[in-house]
Order: sequence, then structure tokens, then C-alpha cells
Amino acid sequence: MKSSELVQLRLANQHLASPKFKNPAEIVQHLGAVQAQDYTGAKWAIGQRLQGVTDAMIEKAFTDGDIIRTHVMRPTWHFVHPEDIRWMLELTAPRVQAIASFRHRQLKLDRDIFSKCEKALVKALNGGRQLMRNDVAEVLQQAGIATDEQRFVHIMMQMELIGLICSGGRQGKQFTYALFEERVPKVKSLARDEALAKLAERYFIAHGPATLQDYVWWSGLTVADAKAGLEMIKDKLTSQVFEGNTYWFAEHSSILKTNSAAYLLPNYDEYIVSYKDRSATIESVHLNKADPRGTIFNNTIIINGRVIGLWKHTFKKDSVVLEISPFKSLSKANESAVNSAAKRYARFLGLKSFELRV
Repeated sequence: MKSSELVQLRLANQHLASPKFKNPAEIVQHLGAVQAQDYTGAKWAIGQRLQGVTDAMIEKAFTDGDIIRTHVMRPTWHFVHPEDIRWMLELTAPRVQAIASFRHRQLKLDRDIFSKCEKALVKALNGGRQLMRNDVAEVLQQAGIATDEQRFVHIMMQMELIGLICSGGRQGKQFTYALFEERVPKVKSLARDEALAKLAERYFIAHGPATLQDYVWWSGLTVADAKAGLEMIKDKLTSQVFEGNTYWFAEHSSILKTNSAAYLLPNYDEYIVSYKDRSATIESVHLNKADPRGTIFNNTIIINGRVIGLWKHTFKKDSVVLEISPFKSLSKANESAVNSAAKRYARFLGLKSFELRV
């Protein structure tokens, strides 16, 4: 397998190339989870993988609970399908809690404190109520629980990880919390082996070609658990060796002829962030330009499956201004491809026009 084939397969399997789904919940379920600490960027990540979907449509899906935003892996926020969040939390939450335990001790957050938080939140949110962050903090303070910034963050993450709360709809631009049991449908629980297999299948089908190490990074599972999940689904996958590493992907994967397409990916997009090894996505000489940390967590311009520059945006009254910073001068064909990607972004936002600045 060549590097060019690897990235083209990823574009196809992640549905960036020739999207087939039309519903936000469908693509979130296909991908398993979509990293979403940057809410606005994560909506665009979903939008690019769908046919004819706007920002407003994804916002509605979020408001209606068709997609849930909660802490579930690594730890950070992800969009997850409501039918998946229960078994996924059962599988991944213990690892996230173990990672957070040292910080909990520093913040003097123990079982008694968390128990008081649970009782206060159930009482405040019961009956379908959805409260904004500041209101939730006030509820906890009235229950005698200190909520400085870091303490509040860790309390709420713990409440999400135990399946007590999850995202409600937004009120204006403010996020809300709702009771998990009132917002997430009850589904049949999975045995642990079933969950290990299901998460591995979701990852390699939607993100492959990928290595075991990539999956360990994305899922936050132990190497042993990640390997066990992969072993259970190998008959559904094929593999190829590239630069000494074994890459796994769906047997039916095919390369689509989309080399000329450009994508304006948001920060933390699954195309970048879901792999531990990102060398196939960017030339080493450009890595410091993309992100001096080496993580590539910025808004990136993708052509031929590789990062060729960065972008950012600002808004005017009825338009969006996109400033692009390519690593080197763009050919006319690439300029045209980026212009098409910018037009699609403006259309996604429901704006009448856009301005592209190099």
C-alpha cells in the first residue's frame, strides 16, 4: 500500500469523499464518536460528511437529542449516537476515571462529594429540566459544594461518566445539562466482549486503514483490550503492511477518484485526531508550520488527502471571510478546489456569500 492510497481510503471510509449519509445521527454512529470539545468545529466536521446538510440542521439534531455531546473517551467531549452512549460509557468510563483520579484527589473530590452532587443534580433537573452551566454551578453551591473552575469541570465530567447527566439543547449560545435517563433511550446492554468488538469494528470500518496503536490512542482503551477487540473482528477486515506497520480496514473499502477535491477541516477533525501516527497526512517539513506541538489540532486545508495549509474565518453581516495560509503557492487547480470548499462552507452556514483571502 502506498501513502497516497492510505489517505484516499481514509477519505472514503470517513465519508469526506463522496458522502452517502444525509442524517447527522447516521454519520456519528458510523464514526463511533466525533470529537467535539470545539462545538462549532465539530458541527462542521459532521456537515462535511453529509449530503446537503446545514449548520441549522445539525443544531436541531443536537437540540432534539438525536446526537449527544458528553465525555466518553480519552477524556474529552464527543458527539455520540444515543443508542451507543450507554454501552460505550460502560466500556470506556473506567479508564477515563482512572486518568482523572489523581486530579480528583488534588481537588478534594471524593465519593461523598460526588454523592452530594448526584442528589443535588437529580433534584434540580428532574422532570425534563435543562439548566445552563452557571445555573448548575449555583445548584451545587447551594448544596454546599465548592465550584471553582477546575473543580466544577471535574465534577461535571464525573457526572457524565457515571451516566447521570448529558447534554441538553442549547439556550441561545449557552450549553445546558439534562438528566441522562430522561434524554437517552434505554437499549439492550452489551457484554464486555461484545462492546470491545463493537467499538473496534466502528473504528476500523470508519477510520481505516489504521493500526492497533492508532486505535489505542482514539479509544483510550488499554493495549490488551484494544487488541482483544481487534482480534474478534479480524474476519470483517483486511490488512496491509505500510512502512513496517500493519494497517486494518474494511474489506469493501475502495479508493474514490477525488484527488482534486479540497477540504477545510476544523480543528480536532477525526481525519487528523483519530490517529496516533499522523505522518501520512502531512510532510514532515510542514509539521512545525501546521502545529509546533506536532499534534495538528488546527483548522487544516486538505488536498490529495494531505495537509497543505491552515485556515481561519471571521464573519461579516451576511458572509464569511476565510483566510488561508498555504505552506507553498497553490496551483490554479488547487486554488479552484479551495474556492469550492469555501463555497460549501458558506452554504453550510446559511450565508449568502464568502470572501477568500490568501
